Amino acid sequence: RNGAYFRKIDTQFGSIEVQVPRDRNGMFHQHTLPDYKQHTDLLEDMVIKLYSKGVITREIADLIEKMYDSHYSPAQVSNISKQMIPKVEAYHKRKLSDKFFCVYLDATYIPLRRETFEREAAYIAIGIKPNGHKEVIDYCIAPSENIEVWTELLQNMKS
Repeated sequence: RNGAYFRKIDTQFGSIEVQVPRDRNGMFHQHTLPDYKQHTDLLEDMVIKLYSKGVITREIADLIEKMYDSHYSPAQVSNISKQMIPKVEAYHKRKLSDKFFCVYLDATYIPLRRETFEREAAYIAIGIKPNGHKEVIDYCIAPSENIEVWTELLQNMKS
């Protein structure tokens, strides 16, 4: 009974405005929309999926604006994509499958955007299970291909 205020929320359907009631004691909490959140999880999931496919942050911001009419700055896209760091670390520390029939080790050079636009070596270990299914066992990225990086990758797989 203390009026209301409007919140703008960016969704996959475009920007919507929601009327949120106020109360005198500050006891009312909106359960359908998280506090201080301006974008739905679907948009953030889309940003993460695009980033994981290798789309650069500026292009993601442009795509989200064109598709959903929601403005994301490249810095916001970068901050959202940082949510992937714990998932990547968990992937590297996961328990591996019991048996592999064969393991392939290879490195390829891919263009990465770090301080400069240089190509770096992506090391990958792929295991083939007895039933024929392939699984990426582990990977890492280093400036060049050398024995020390291979040794570290294999030691991490062993542990």
